[in-house]
Amino acid sequence: MSGVIAFQGVPGAYSDLACRAAYPGMTTLSCESFETAIDAVKEGRATLAMLPCENSLAGRVPDIHHLLPQSGLFVIGEQFQRVEHCILGVKGATLGDLKRAHSHTVALGQVRRILREMGLQPVVEADTAGAAELVARWNKKEEAAIASSLAAEIYGLEILKANVEDAAHNTTRFYVMAPKPVTPDPATPNLMTTFVFRVRNVPAALYKALGGFATNGVNMTKLESYMMDGEFAATQFMCDVDGHPEHTSLRHALEELEFFSSEVKVLGVYPAAAFRLRQGH
Repeated sequence: MSGVIAFQGVPGAYSDLACRAAYPGMTTLSCESFETAIDAVKEGRATLAMLPCENSLAGRVPDIHHLLPQSGLFVIGEQFQRVEHCILGVKGATLGDLKRAHSHTVALGQVRRILREMGLQPVVEADTAGAAELVARWNKKEEAAIASSLAAEIYGLEILKANVEDAAHNTTRFYVMAPKPVTPDPATPNLMTTFVFRVRNVPAALYKALGGFATNGVNMTKLESYMMDGEFAATQFMCDVDGHPEHTSLRHALEELEFFSSEVKVLGVYPAAAFRLRQGH
């Protein structure tokens, strides 16, 4: 696929890496915020947006759950990106020269062990690739960045040590968003459906709403709840399930869900990523 794919962050961010891995033929567009990336697609400056929804260590990306249902965009795919942190330094620097490690607060938490072993002082920056950009600009041997190999390439830094994350399973999942839904043929194997719903304010509504998925044998891979408009009583749920809405089992489950919900909105039907299938859910 050609065209432009938008992501949140500066060039070399893990979202940039995810874009390049999923769509090597596309040009990546760096955006200041998730909203800017969404707007780039809506305004036609980008064909797609790559937006992170959860990380195997840090959990969900809260902003996304609020933004997606109102974004006007649709989920057309998912991408899993391994987060492989590297210690990056300026040309000629060695591990022994380093005194400080700059990165996003989450990334610093994920390399705590090695920073302690090396006696490096962690310094919080806005994001991983941004830290790499700063270190390149300062050009001092004692400053390091914790970022991706792509960031090293973009900002002319050297990888002094690769794969320094504490947990080997550190992976971020992304939704691929487009201005129009791309609904696959129901006969396509390994499909997923993402939707949001709000339950009616009646006793046991959530229990009853979700009961249809169990009785119809639909596998639910994700269920997230979050408050709407800051009201404790108004809760919206975001859900990923196996299947296509035209499959008999999922159709019946969604019909039951609609009976107990004030609103149900399908955000996309798309093929499950190969990574998910290898993991066997």
